Parts: sequence; C-alpha cells; structure tokens
Amino acid sequence: MTILVIAEHDNTAFKAATLNTIAAAQKIGGEIHVLVAGANCAGVAQQLATVQGVAKVRLADAAHYASHTAENLTALILANAAGYSHVLAPATTFGKNLLPRVAALLDVAQISEIIGVESQDTFVRPIYAGNALATVRSADPVKVITVRTTAFDPAGTGGAAPVEDLAPAADTAQSRLQSRELTKSERPELGAATIIVSGGRGLGNGDNYRKLLEPLADKLGAALGASRAAVDAGFVPNDYQVGQTGKVVAPQLYIAVGISGAIQHLAGMKDSKVIVAINKDPDAPIFQIADYGLVGDLFETVPELVSALS
Repeated sequence: MTILVIAEHDNTAFKAATLNTIAAAQKIGGEIHVLVAGANCAGVAQQLATVQGVAKVRLADAAHYASHTAENLTALILANAAGYSHVLAPATTFGKNLLPRVAALLDVAQISEIIGVESQDTFVRPIYAGNALATVRSADPVKVITVRTTAFDPAGTGGAAPVEDLAPAADTAQSRLQSRELTKSERPELGAATIIVSGGRGLGNGDNYRKLLEPLADKLGAALGASRAAVDAGFVPNDYQVGQTGKVVAPQLYIAVGISGAIQHLAGMKDSKVIVAINKDPDAPIFQIADYGLVGDLFETVPELVSALS
C-alpha cells in the first residue's frame, strides 16, 4: 500500500498544511510518497525530504506548474496514479480545487475533510456543520481524500528521503493565471497562527473592529479573524472569515470578541486548544464551548485587557 500526498507550496517553501496531511497519511499506514509540482521548486522537495515518515519525494519541475493550476496538476497526478492506494491533499482552497477533478477522472468518490482514520479504508469526517460525525468506508480502488489539517498534529522532521525527478505531463493549456492579488500583512497567517483574535457583529462597525482588536492582536502577536456576520457587514475583507464557509482554524488560543457563536462559526474554530469569549449576552452560544467566558461590554473590557497586557 502506497500513499501519494500532494504538497501545497509557493515554489519556495511548503505550506504548513502539508505536514498535517502527511501526519494523516501516517495514520493510514503504508509507504508515503510526496509529490512536489512547481517551477524552480527543488528546494521545497529537499525540505520535504527531511519530514519523518516520507519514503520518497517526487519532483515535477516545469514552467507550466509555476502557478499550480488545478488542470495541469490533475493531468500530472493522473499520469502517475498507478500503484497508489490513496491520494491525499489538505482541505485548503488548493486541495478543494484539485482533488475533486482527480476523483472524477479516476471515477471514484472523493472523501472530504477527514478528521480521523479508523483503518486504511474507513475514515471519520464532520457533517451538518460539525454537529455530527460520519464514519465512511470506501471500496474504491483509489481513495481520494482531503484532510482537515486542524485535526492532525504536523509530522515532525528527521527523515532523509530520496528525491526522484518526475517527467512533467504536457501543458493542458486549459487555464492561465493572469494575476494574483495577495494580502500583505506583518501579522501571522490566519490559517497557521497560534493565537487568533476574532471579532463579530457586536463590534458595530469596521472602525471599532480596528480600534479595539488591532491593539489586542499587537500585544499578543496574534492574527486577526472575523465571523461571517462581520465580513458580510463590511467590517473586514472576506479573507478574515473563520467558519464553515471561511477558514477552519485550531490555534493554541482563540479570543472571540462580540461573536454570538453561530453554528457555522463554531464549526471553524471549535478545535482551538483554549477558547476565550467576550460577549455581553450571557446566553450566547459561544459560551457553551468557551474555556473562559467574560460577560461584559466589549467596549470596556477589551481596552482593559489591552491595558493589563501592557
């Protein structure tokens, strides 16, 4: 049994989600190969060769993989899928765009966002916004799986896997990346941050969001997040959104300010190690999962917290 893990990277360094996906592959068992496809990305392959549990890194380096378009990566995976029992990718935008195409062309059912491994063909995944867990068993010859990375601790280092050059597949020419607009911030990336300060509709407007939460995040070295209600109201851009339709996070500390705790939001952050909730409504659902709850006016309590941290 051999597992192929698709690495997510930017041609310079791999994304942290790749390590969580490798950890899921380790729980399935068998030999683990990691596919690194990109342009001038040999350094990424060398980095992943040091990850524990990786038996081989397969490197496909070609200009048409530079932007990691799903069409070209799908063609590469299909050309090299023979002999693999499982194909895994993180359940990020990257993996969610790529693996459904792979599963469809392999004529198998994709298993989405697994959070647990029962055996090599049986997996646990959340349904109904995380309110129920389904245990699913696949009889497909190839299991195509996306991994909810917050459910698996990242694989460690200390390996020494060989790097094998892989012949690139032909350019499908089905899509071209015209431009990419990236949000630049000195704060940690939301999906990988160890501390997140998140705000909701209770903040009232975008100015309050910035005036109250940015100083708190600065004191803690935290990333900033938001509920869907805050994003829909225009307080912050949608790349701040945490929840079922946003980013799924599991930091060491999650501070929810003015967030009532709608089920869709809870689905995206309930695996955080420590949850602190600040809300004036003592009956807010967020308090049901919070480790620490502060009932009070956020316009008074948050500045007091910032002052105490100073």
